[in-house]
Amino acid sequence: MRLPRRLQHGQGAELVDHLDELRARLVICLIAVGAAFAVTYAEHQRLVTWLEAPLPGHRKLVTYGVAEPFLTSLQVSLAAGIALALPIVLWQLWSFLAPAIEPNAQRAVTWCVGFATLLFAAGIAFGYVIALPAALQFLTNYDSHIYDIQIRAKEYISFAVAVLVAVGVVFELPAVIVTLARLGIVKSQSLRSHRRIGYAIVAVIAVCLPGVDPITTTMEMIPLFILFESSIWLSVVAEKRRRIALEARAVA
Repeated sequence: MRLPRRLQHGQGAELVDHLDELRARLVICLIAVGAAFAVTYAEHQRLVTWLEAPLPGHRKLVTYGVAEPFLTSLQVSLAAGIALALPIVLWQLWSFLAPAIEPNAQRAVTWCVGFATLLFAAGIAFGYVIALPAALQFLTNYDSHIYDIQIRAKEYISFAVAVLVAVGVVFELPAVIVTLARLGIVKSQSLRSHRRIGYAIVAVIAVCLPGVDPITTTMEMIPLFILFESSIWLSVVAEKRRRIALEARAVA
């Protein structure tokens, strides 16, 4: 299979060419996910142990079905495989869509994608070190004198992965706002003048994120507030850079 050729901005192509390119990029994405899944499944014991580590009191997960150990390990491996292959998948998506975007906007988006990747990794680290342990400490000890609390592997893995992904996505807020400001879609002045509305929306988002307890919600809400405020000032910088680039282009 030939690697798909990336078109340049404004370069003409027939519909069949676009369909062939799309098919080739989808095949690459599937191969990447399959290869990453093979790697993560080979290391699924370490992945399950890594997810189990934030449990307080060195608790062990329990299973209640014949197939549950296998299916749980498969779920963990698949989630980790998709995460491992995500850079390749996103690059293929970007390569397919980039020709429709002007070159100066392409550079801005490329920079923001790198910034977003770092933020997502920081969010996963924050969720694993702070948010998830705090939530588990509260949930697994709540009314422990009444209940014999045992933690089912399938439900715990789903909860832990959902919390980590949610916190990682939450940390993407500055990258999204900066990208929109860099492209001129939103204005920093508007963000500052509607700051209270923004904080209210942020609070609603935190409540809607995975986590049924107040500890998880609070741990997701606090960084959201900080990230939203940081996004406002980063958008100011992005607007200045956009203005300088437009002025330089006008002079040229």
